Amino acid sequence: MYRVGTGLDFHRLLPDKDRPLILGGYIIESELALQGHSDADILLHSISDAILGALSLGDIGDYFPDTDMAHKNMDSTIIVKKALQLIKEKNYSLVNMDATIIGEGPKIAPHREQIRKSLSKILCIKLENVSVKATTTEKMGAIGRQEGIGVITTVLVQKIS
Repeated sequence: MYRVGTGLDFHRLLPDKDRPLILGGYIIESELALQGHSDADILLHSISDAILGALSLGDIGDYFPDTDMAHKNMDSTIIVKKALQLIKEKNYSLVNMDATIIGEGPKIAPHREQIRKSLSKILCIKLENVSVKATTTEKMGAIGRQEGIGVITTVLVQKIS
């Protein structure tokens, strides 16, 4: 049996030389950073929500509420590891993931392969099963004004016999 999940996340993008801009566990050199309670890795958040959605297990806020100071500046790989643990507990495995990063900048193309490699390692799936794309909003709205970035992710999970 197969199940599909979708995750969606948005975070503000602000000038901050002291906070790294992290996407998929990969640090992008930038004077901008994503604002959030954790390390604000929206790509890992979106993937985690997609996994939880595929298994009908709620969302990351159920497991890591942003009101809990224990999660302040937390490494988002911890969130993904929890989602992967839940996959195993439910006797499923992650087949593949496909993510689209939505924003005017930073440009993703120069970092795409490193992000994919990082995700492959974090998710423990083959690189060929990790897709990362990017698009803009053609300068429309808050994302078009570079006030933030969004990510939408789809995952496929398979029941293990």
